[in-house]
Amino acid sequence: MASVQSVDSQNRFCPYLRVSRRHCRVKWRSVREIAGFSILTCLQQSVMNFGILMVQGLVNSFGTTVMAAFAAAVKIDTFAYLPVQDFGNAYSTFVAQNHGAGDHGRIRAGTKQAFIISTAFSVAISALVFAFARLLMLIFIDANETAVLLAGIKYLRIEGAFYFGIGCLFLLYGYFRAVQRPAMSVVLTVISLGTRVALAYILSAKIGEIGIWMAIPIGWLLADATGLITMFKSRRLQKQ
Repeated sequence: MASVQSVDSQNRFCPYLRVSRRHCRVKWRSVREIAGFSILTCLQQSVMNFGILMVQGLVNSFGTTVMAAFAAAVKIDTFAYLPVQDFGNAYSTFVAQNHGAGDHGRIRAGTKQAFIISTAFSVAISALVFAFARLLMLIFIDANETAVLLAGIKYLRIEGAFYFGIGCLFLLYGYFRAVQRPAMSVVLTVISLGTRVALAYILSAKIGEIGIWMAIPIGWLLADATGLITMFKSRRLQKQ
């Protein structure tokens, strides 16, 4: 009751805290902007999940050994590159603030530092995963299941060697969202996952499940190349 009386007194004697009908009007411009970003983000997540499902279906076709190895290795994989995903989120906030302020010089300086830090961290994590792949797999897989262990170790050492690729991709996602170009994030997702799925089916038919593991970093690197070229082109236009 005391809190209600406090709010009531503030509303009566402090005009700046009063809520009127004009404050409750819908700003359709803001609604359109929010909807635009939300729809593209939803599309990006849908594409990602669809691609993951297609890869999972292909993995399942190789039998229970590969399925078990993939399930365990993906858990390790996701945890390993979680920090660089957070780097991308922090970088996105940094770019958005400076983009709004029109300080493109600070964005350029911060971008260099972000890519250096993310790459250095990713390389360190890759080295650890490569060196301790067996021990990491033993967290989820019994030591007697040697076939599953070997398949999981191959996955971690092939795909884990390229964590710098996913680290770069997270930064690019953050950059394009921050400069109000979320459609480019969708394009990069389509390139990354589209390449992954296509190559996974092509390579696995020739070299087995290793082809699936190889397809993942190839997709990252192609998306990185596309994103970096687009970023450099947009920055050149800003300088002009």
